[in-house]
Amino acid sequence: MEYKNILVNALVNLGDVILMTSALDLIKKNFPDVKITALVKPVVKDALIDNPVVDDVIIFDYKPRVSTFKQMREMVSEIRRRKFDLSISFDRKLRPALLTFLACIPKRVGPSKVFDDVKSRVTILYTDVIKITHDLNKTLQAETYQEIVRQFFKIEGHGTPQFPRTFSPKANELINSLEVGKLKIALCVKGTFALKTWSKEYFAEVVKALADMYDAEFFVVGAPNDKDYADEVIAGMNIAVKNFCGETTLTDLAEIFRRIDLFITVDTGSAHIAATTQVKMVTIFGCTPLERWRPINPNAISLTSNEKCCPCKIQPEECPSYPTPNCLYRVTPDAVIAAAVELLDN
Repeated sequence: MEYKNILVNALVNLGDVILMTSALDLIKKNFPDVKITALVKPVVKDALIDNPVVDDVIIFDYKPRVSTFKQMREMVSEIRRRKFDLSISFDRKLRPALLTFLACIPKRVGPSKVFDDVKSRVTILYTDVIKITHDLNKTLQAETYQEIVRQFFKIEGHGTPQFPRTFSPKANELINSLEVGKLKIALCVKGTFALKTWSKEYFAEVVKALADMYDAEFFVVGAPNDKDYADEVIAGMNIAVKNFCGETTLTDLAEIFRRIDLFITVDTGSAHIAATTQVKMVTIFGCTPLERWRPINPNAISLTSNEKCCPCKIQPEECPSYPTPNCLYRVTPDAVIAAAVELLDN
């Protein structure tokens, strides 16, 4: 392979960053000596620093429609200084495409589509446009990312999402705060938007049922701004459930998942972190397609009600079945309990 120094655009959300590493894994399997540098947002940097398929990280702290010309100019200079011979974009955002174009990277690769089927003029900034022909909603997103790599490098095979493994004193502290000898069951109760967030009452039903069946301790994980919502969910459970929201970094969270018995979660970035650890897990899908976003984990069970109106991008109040959207309320507590029992008893 003629390329030795690759810049990868990873200015996307956490789940996409993790799924994108499957494509980098595929590159490394075929070209182990290549250097891969990822361009990332600060909030997801821990997913790529010390990642086994990433050699270096450039952190770009910007806000859409706010960042200054000075920031862009400084980043162009930094990218140019590193003398990349290839850049790969796993989305079609203007900012990273413009950065690599202005930095004069000689080969700039991007997809014809990746998140939707809408045509984009951003592709004129690429030297090579990879034509994606499959149905996005019926194909694992990780496979879409890998298809970009397969076509450009003319290689075959599949990669696996990768995540750093580091010593975590915080994970030790939180796990050691749980009672020894009990099953450890983690919950993630809040999605990034309302049509991903399963009912508080449903979560309470699941926890009560599992508490009756198993000698277990429960705790909730999530971002700092999930803490108050998690407290509201816990208040309806009538048993002791700890709230660890905001207490962990991304790598802390991964180490916690490696040391628990079960994770019950909505469709969110934490689900994809958990999948890399192969923890037993149940994932609840709402308006997003399971075929596209399910965690890549042989120990995972993913549940959806397969509504005809899904996937959708509407606001919750625009949903015909609001305030109890069918896509979420038809995934019942009984289904989640059954999946949890299947995993725990095996």
